[in-house]
Amino acid sequence: MAISISVVIPARDDAAFLRRALDALAAQERPADEVIVVDNGSSDDTADVARSFGARVIDEPVQGILRATAAGFDAARGDVLARIDADSVPGPDWLRRVETVFLRPDAPTGYTGPGLFYDIGAAGAWAGQTFYLGGYVTWMTLFLGHAPLFGSNMALQAAAWRRIRSSIHRTDRRVHDDLDIAYHLLPDMTVEYDPTLAMPISGRPFHSASGFFRRIGWAFRTIAVNIPGQWPWQRWSRRRAARQARQTPQARQTLQTPGGSGGDAFENSASRSAESS
Repeated sequence: MAISISVVIPARDDAAFLRRALDALAAQERPADEVIVVDNGSSDDTADVARSFGARVIDEPVQGILRATAAGFDAARGDVLARIDADSVPGPDWLRRVETVFLRPDAPTGYTGPGLFYDIGAAGAWAGQTFYLGGYVTWMTLFLGHAPLFGSNMALQAAAWRRIRSSIHRTDRRVHDDLDIAYHLLPDMTVEYDPTLAMPISGRPFHSASGFFRRIGWAFRTIAVNIPGQWPWQRWSRRRAARQARQTPQARQTLQTPGGSGGDAFENSASRSAESS
């Protein structure tokens, strides 16, 4: 079975970083079927850089990372929606590995991996990877009942996006898009975290105290707007029911999953895939 992959990059005033990311995408062993750059109100030449590489540019003038990502996902035509940041530098095998995972009979709904910080010192990079990103994965796995998505290095089935896109906090500028999307994954959807799928990313979250604490604030904000009705024990219970439903057709009918199935082959593989954390 062949699949198509769209790569979505939300960006604002990131022309310099974006050029390197698009260079890396151009060198992929398995080329993207389309590359979409969402210009989120840039004042620099972000859009011109994107067009010079043949990327499709989506204009989203209302600023907000979730709004920008959603605009790109909505516009994408691929079966799989891969997402990176403008400062991500995917290795040449990145899309090939993404494709391999989503061609499996037990393909997950989402696929993600860690980041490797560049442009900061070795000690800072180690601390960021161990405590900042490592803490995110550890704690949010406990909160969500599955591994979280990491926006600089993730891919999602388009069919799953169509099922959840109307429920995300699209207009909230103070939420992290990856975590908000992860919170909205339905009980029958799964995430596979691959620690070997490492993505070089800028250490700019640590370049200033204000930038670092803004990101931490967004994390708590994202949890706060999502956790009513989604406390960890509730999410774990619903996911247990979803696993049972995959084995018992009668139990499957009791699961409440808003939206249609989308008629996509991935929809069935998502409901068959094993839970990963």
